[in-house]
Amino acid sequence: MRTYLITIDPAAPNRHRIFQAIMQLGDAWARPLETTWYVQADDRPEALERRLESQLEAGTGFLIQQVETTAVLRNTAVHWFRKRRTAEAAPDNVIAFPGKKDVAEAA
Repeated sequence: MRTYLITIDPAAPNRHRIFQAIMQLGDAWARPLETTWYVQADDRPEALERRLESQLEAGTGFLIQQVETTAVLRNTAVHWFRKRRTAEAAPDNVIAFPGKKDVAEAA
């Protein structure tokens, strides 16, 4: 399993679709910054690029780079989440972006 740093242009017009595609690239993902992701996947970077191509409009900047599993972070954290699953998935699947109701209940 490799760990990749993936970042996209913050001005990408369809970035939410790109985010959904990034979360499906590997077995686990983390989002330490708004448009920066870590993805754990078996694929090579070229294969990941091919899988994202359909979501990237002409001129959208992005970077995919294999990285070490350690990093220095400031004012952020890395919380790993498993790949999103369908509604029939096991109930212990982590929800990456809880809604306002979920946040209020956790408080």
